Amino acid sequence: MDRRHFLASSSIGLGALGLAPGAALADAATRASFHAALKRDSRLAVYADTQGELAGAATVRGRLPADLDGVFFRNGPGRFELGGERYHHWFDGDGMAQRWQIGGGKVSHCGSFVRTQKFTEESKAGRFLYSTYGTKIDRSPMKSNDTLNAANTNLLPFNGRLYALWEGGSATELDPATLATIGLKTWRDDLKSMPFSAHPKRDPDGSLWNFGALPGTDTLALYHIGAAGAVLAAGMVNIADLTMVHDFAVSAKHLIFLVPPYTFRNDASKSFLDQHVWVGSGAGARPMRVVVVDKATLTLRRVFELPPRMVFHFGNAFDDGATTRFDAVLHEGDVLGELGGIMRGERAPVPGRSSATQITLDYAAGTAREARLFGASEFPGVMPQVATRRHRRLALLSAGGAGGNGGRILNTVNLVDTDSGKADSYRFDAGWQVEEHVLVPRRNARSETDGYLVGVAQDSGRLQTVLTVFDAAHVKDGPVALARLPYRAPHCFHGNFLPS
Repeated sequence: MDRRHFLASSSIGLGALGLAPGAALADAATRASFHAALKRDSRLAVYADTQGELAGAATVRGRLPADLDGVFFRNGPGRFELGGERYHHWFDGDGMAQRWQIGGGKVSHCGSFVRTQKFTEESKAGRFLYSTYGTKIDRSPMKSNDTLNAANTNLLPFNGRLYALWEGGSATELDPATLATIGLKTWRDDLKSMPFSAHPKRDPDGSLWNFGALPGTDTLALYHIGAAGAVLAAGMVNIADLTMVHDFAVSAKHLIFLVPPYTFRNDASKSFLDQHVWVGSGAGARPMRVVVVDKATLTLRRVFELPPRMVFHFGNAFDDGATTRFDAVLHEGDVLGELGGIMRGERAPVPGRSSATQITLDYAAGTAREARLFGASEFPGVMPQVATRRHRRLALLSAGGAGGNGGRILNTVNLVDTDSGKADSYRFDAGWQVEEHVLVPRRNARSETDGYLVGVAQDSGRLQTVLTVFDAAHVKDGPVALARLPYRAPHCFHGNFLPS
């Protein structure tokens, strides 16, 4: 891969992230607004600032399955405030890695901030120095995209190592036992400082697929990393008008990307988020593009079009004869900036205008067809043993309408039958908010429900974080075990379960 060419072509995107002066800083008014709202609504504590490290034993209610033994790694933004200022967007916070040790009927937890260059320098300065996803700050210039690396989106155990991921820069290696920061990971010398997304996908052979994108470059970097950690292949694909791409899907033969209808308008006075302009409505509206890359050659195979929507997350993908089918949660309209209101104390508009959809790509006909699987939802996932193959169960979170949530808080766990559309669901009580849940198979699992649905929920009434364990065959019966911490840990985005 020609790293120099990629980084040179990335200058628009990198400059947009904070190189030039003239900006709206993180501010005290945002902080004051949030804390005033927090006094009225304890549910906002989910987005409150966290200080220091966390460690404690959980109190287990119910019965932890004897064969659920391992570590549940999670990651998400934890520091939103510094020097009397507060960030403008949820995605801006510094990453706090979390480790849930499960086994022998017991659960313990620890959380540690990732000591990135950004976190270390700003802690020393006592104030924010660098621009983030949704907050423009011009107090200190950046040298590369890793200057801004917040390491706040996913925590990936791979090849005996552990990586905190952020889509705009390098993976950051952590100690899997202590969560101590080891440093930036360079997969190969010519790939140093390249963007490495927060949603890598495992192949059945144990290898890892990933990509890196920076809007404004029209270039997508692709990676295939072997199970032993060596780079097997790397390449670049040109995609016109490339904007934010957060996730992708992988089948046995293809890498599949959805490019939402935004245009990137380079303006150094604005945040990275504010430079994305929605062009999916009105005169001249653009479609969402489905970009299919051949895994064998890392070259573009086909581009399809769908109605204009936004997408964050995918489920699974599989090749079916002359077609490829994959799951994605599609959102209506421009939703990129909506989560910014959380930082001011506004309730999150968790996707009421979305649906979990299975998309079929017909290569012979050149068409893309949609089939609705489930309504408003997010965080799709499947059992790891069916990755890249035909699957029939999809885990999703949704917002229940009762219990004072008003359909705006993710409080319901679902396992959806993709053939019938029927959902096995459990809704938590008022004041609870659920995070992503992942499917964990039993050893030698015989089906997609032969295992557990494991996740985390926030009990805002008691300001405590709770590990939740469901029997995947009986989700509606409620958790078989709840492991409650004596404190609140930051709300996480993504993570992975590593069996012992």
